[in-house]
Amino acid sequence: MFFRNSLIREMTFRGNFLIELVTRAFWFTAQLVLFDIIFSHVPTIQDWSREEYFGFMATGMLINSFVEAFFMPNCANFSELIRTGDLDFALLKPIDTQFLISFEKVNFAMVNQLLLAGGLLWYSLSQTGATITFGRSITYVLLLGVGVAFFYSLMIALASTSVWFGRNQGLYDFWFYITIFARYPQNFYKQSFGGEVIWFGFSFIVPILLVVTVPSRHILGKTLDPNWTVLLIAPATTLVMVLISRKIFTWSLSNYRSASS
Repeated sequence: MFFRNSLIREMTFRGNFLIELVTRAFWFTAQLVLFDIIFSHVPTIQDWSREEYFGFMATGMLINSFVEAFFMPNCANFSELIRTGDLDFALLKPIDTQFLISFEKVNFAMVNQLLLAGGLLWYSLSQTGATITFGRSITYVLLLGVGVAFFYSLMIALASTSVWFGRNQGLYDFWFYITIFARYPQNFYKQSFGGEVIWFGFSFIVPILLVVTVPSRHILGKTLDPNWTVLLIAPATTLVMVLISRKIFTWSLSNYRSASS
């Protein structure tokens, strides 16, 4: 029902929908052109070639497409529900509140980025000659799900603070500042200023660097850094974060005072 209502909403404002599609395509092209220029001057960055890096970029875009399509518009609207008192109506519905708030709106414009990212991934795999097996493909899809779950748990936990702050745009922006680290492969940070601290903290404490790098290296057949155990670290840490974010969300609702109180 959420999917159907969102599609009707998008088709009601077709002009805006088309503009979003064009904007997404422009952003995608700009990213490709930027790194194509960079790799025209150097053969590799760390151990990533041009084609391999495009595979990493495609993986990050696939994860981001699902996050922005299903969760971002809803989590961003959570503070408005509290401010206007519309959260009262959500609480009265006979459905899990977190599910209702997380999936009510779907951003169909992200389908464009999903298709473009899929095409870029296909290009990367065909150019690198990576061997794609059934088991590797299934593991890759599962790791993509882990990445989506990780970013969602971080987002819903930050959105839940709206109950206390009323408006938490600063913390919502903080989500972008943190997740921007995932735009580049994990081993890029080792050579930077304070890179070892960033590399360790965002790999093994809050695995922002792992949720995109690990599936990318896995599908491309590259050696995992530091070793194969990172295949377990990211899912395990993400599961913990999902459980913690659920606790934070239910705790925030227990502190919510309805619009009439």
